[in-house]
Amino acid sequence: MSVALLSVVSPNSEISNFGVFESSREGNRVSDSSKFIARYKSLICHVALKKSKKQSWNYGSFYADLSYPSLDGSGLEKKGKFPLLSNVVANPAGEMAVSSEQKVYDVVLKQAALVKKQLKTGEDYEVKPDIVLPGTLSLMTEAYDRCGEICAEYAKTFYLGTLLMTSERRRAIWAIYVWCRRTDELVDGHNASHITPTALDRWELRLEDLFQGRPFDMLDAALSDTVAKFPVDIQPFKDMIEGMRMDLKKSRYMNFDELYLYCYYVAGTVGLMSVPVMGIAPESQATTESVYNAALALGIANQLTNILRDVGEDARRGRVYLPQDELAQAGLSDEDIFAGKVTDKWRSFMKNQINRARMFFNEAEKGVTELSAASRWPVWASLLLYRQILDEIEANDYNNFTRRAFVSKPKKIIALPIAYAKCLVSPSRTPPVKL
Repeated sequence: MSVALLSVVSPNSEISNFGVFESSREGNRVSDSSKFIARYKSLICHVALKKSKKQSWNYGSFYADLSYPSLDGSGLEKKGKFPLLSNVVANPAGEMAVSSEQKVYDVVLKQAALVKKQLKTGEDYEVKPDIVLPGTLSLMTEAYDRCGEICAEYAKTFYLGTLLMTSERRRAIWAIYVWCRRTDELVDGHNASHITPTALDRWELRLEDLFQGRPFDMLDAALSDTVAKFPVDIQPFKDMIEGMRMDLKKSRYMNFDELYLYCYYVAGTVGLMSVPVMGIAPESQATTESVYNAALALGIANQLTNILRDVGEDARRGRVYLPQDELAQAGLSDEDIFAGKVTDKWRSFMKNQINRARMFFNEAEKGVTELSAASRWPVWASLLLYRQILDEIEANDYNNFTRRAFVSKPKKIIALPIAYAKCLVSPSRTPPVKL
């Protein structure tokens, strides 16, 4: 199941996961600058000699929310502003368990605190200088450039939007994008059948090395440099890997609480990675937490859209990414999905699912304007285009079994100036109401 923003990469490409199958953690790190430069030069030669085969894939976006939209269209089912007690439930063993909503909110608070701490110290998002080792500056530039090339090749519209950002933010977003893409390839790429939980464990150890300034290859080096400059925490990256683990062992979701957590892992995490880089507008009066919540809402919305678009494709792989309890309430079962027939029951079920995704998109809109002015366009473009996929599912009479909904090129072209116009709207200068 491709995540929103990611897809499959050619296993012969230089962005394949070097070393993920290696048995030694020590073999997955660059321990000193001389080894780094040697390996880096070798990789650059590899890049120059071998270009990836172009493949179409679905770029998407950055974000999710903490309150579930109601299926009847009446609005968000909030149990209070940020309820704590209502998010603690008893599991079958009688033990107290924390809901997916609260698990995600705990991560949001931590990420928002990092940014607020930086703002209080008076630091800016782009003031940290490069730590330059002799002979490595040009290599780092090439690493970022390669990340940009990958983004341009596989996410053309989003890449176009990043060109409006400052150079530091633009390069950092490219580096994050490429790491997410490579992570998704582990379970969705051509080598997916060979990926085991142990391989994902090694990928996570490699991530930890990367955050400690020990990159394994040129693409890792770009992200390692990024996380050294921006208040980006490792937890969302670890959570994305956890989402990949879920794909290896789980093909059904009993309710929306389970599905919500999965959507956070594989897509909402990208918002937490990206907001510190994109930055919040200086004039914004929104709380840091609310901006992160909107970022999460977009990730959830995009992933729900992916799920609804790919019902037929997933069913052919024996997977059903739809809440089992809601299917039952609609009088449907897995057998109906595998049969692939569009019935009145299916249409009614799909209308409710689409309504939920749209409400997450609506929640996401509230935060996009609060981002730094130079960072809004790619986010608005992603939001507008991905939301149109829901319109296309409706236009196909809810046949997402044999017809894949997609936004045509003319519609994409029309959406770009609309997204640009929206990114010119300034954040509200009205302070949030304190309850």
